Amino acid sequence: MERRNFVKSAAATGAGLLILPAGVLAGKGAQDKLNIALIGAHGRGSQHYGALEGENVVAICDVHGGNMALAAKQYPKAKQYIDWRKCIEQKDVDAVMICAPDHHHAFISIWAMNRGLHVYCEKPVGECVAEAREVRKVYLANKNKLATQHGTQRHANENFDRVSELVRGGAIGDLQEVKVWGNRTHNKTGYLPAVGPAPKDIDWEQWIGPVQMHPFNPGYFGARPGAGCLLWNMYHDFGSWQIGDMGSHTMDLAWNAIDAGQPTSAVADGDPFNPEVVASDLHTKFNFPAIDWRGPITVEWYQGTLKPQSPNSAIDILKISHGAMFTGTKGSLIADFNARILVPGRSGADMTYYNSPKSNEVAPEHGSFVGQWINACKSGNLKTSCDFDYAGRMIETLMLGLAAHQAGKELQYDSATGRVTNDSAANAYLTKEYRKGWVLNG
Repeated sequence: MERRNFVKSAAATGAGLLILPAGVLAGKGAQDKLNIALIGAHGRGSQHYGALEGENVVAICDVHGGNMALAAKQYPKAKQYIDWRKCIEQKDVDAVMICAPDHHHAFISIWAMNRGLHVYCEKPVGECVAEAREVRKVYLANKNKLATQHGTQRHANENFDRVSELVRGGAIGDLQEVKVWGNRTHNKTGYLPAVGPAPKDIDWEQWIGPVQMHPFNPGYFGARPGAGCLLWNMYHDFGSWQIGDMGSHTMDLAWNAIDAGQPTSAVADGDPFNPEVVASDLHTKFNFPAIDWRGPITVEWYQGTLKPQSPNSAIDILKISHGAMFTGTKGSLIADFNARILVPGRSGADMTYYNSPKSNEVAPEHGSFVGQWINACKSGNLKTSCDFDYAGRMIETLMLGLAAHQAGKELQYDSATGRVTNDSAANAYLTKEYRKGWVLNG
């Protein structure tokens, strides 16, 4: 397991301790401020205002006039944009933070990297297999000059590394399977109906962006600016419901431990496929090949009312809203974002087979998740814990599960080419159709 080398900032005093990657303090421009464009300037964007206090937000972009007005109070000197394509062309911008609706994420990330900009993108980084792969490809071509971070901020919880250390260290024996779940549900059956033109303070054309046009309905926005992604992310053109939303966070708990590449197959079941909304109840299963420290494993995702079976009647998995369970030859490990339960097997449960790490062998605290990205941008170190290589592989996997659900059969997958090998028609489910004039890699 990789050990991160960290140093403490001499400036970190008082209530908070900022932990910076080694080399930051000596890095060129380490004390300079980063010029950031905030795309999606309120709502989720506002939750990053605190983390951006020490930097220069020089541009703000939002399609909602109410959001823009609120963001302008926070950043009165920032230039204002409705179209993110114009925003990323601003000459003094060093980096972008993307908090726009999910269907814009891959586009903005790729376009920004192509212009030499560091990128922080809220999850998921793509809304289909092809988008996730393209984001990862562009990042890998630029990884020696750009810092990226995927907005799975729970990754900074110390529990993520403790879980990884237990699994990789053999606390449950040889890893065999992983099951991950989230319990959110929805009752939508189709896109919202037309109710007339959008108000003057909402640029509906720009909100729709690259995906197919749908009529305006205020229900996508709620009663106040920044009302939340749960108003629109169950619709196929705008999001991927929980497999891409909380699934990004919860699968990250597993992904951090299993050292996965890409799956060789995927199959799914649950609610019948609906071409307009993602299934509320959904179960997907992926096969991953063996690597140097573990054998082949299966990884499963459950959402809605579906859950895996508990390994012990004393543990009620139904009470864990979002969690992961790792099963090995010697027992199971159940975790949520902040805690973990080790359940040794009924025989051989003396744990003598497990050598726990010493205090100097465990991963140190991550510190600020956004701060890690900012430090990477400024230090030249560029390394973050959830870069677009790590996150791109995870989102590619999750989106392959949606493709398998649409196909209604198990898909054999060639990750080298990004193609389904046993059903040529299913390859259409790996991509999206975009409106004329919108190019993913622009």
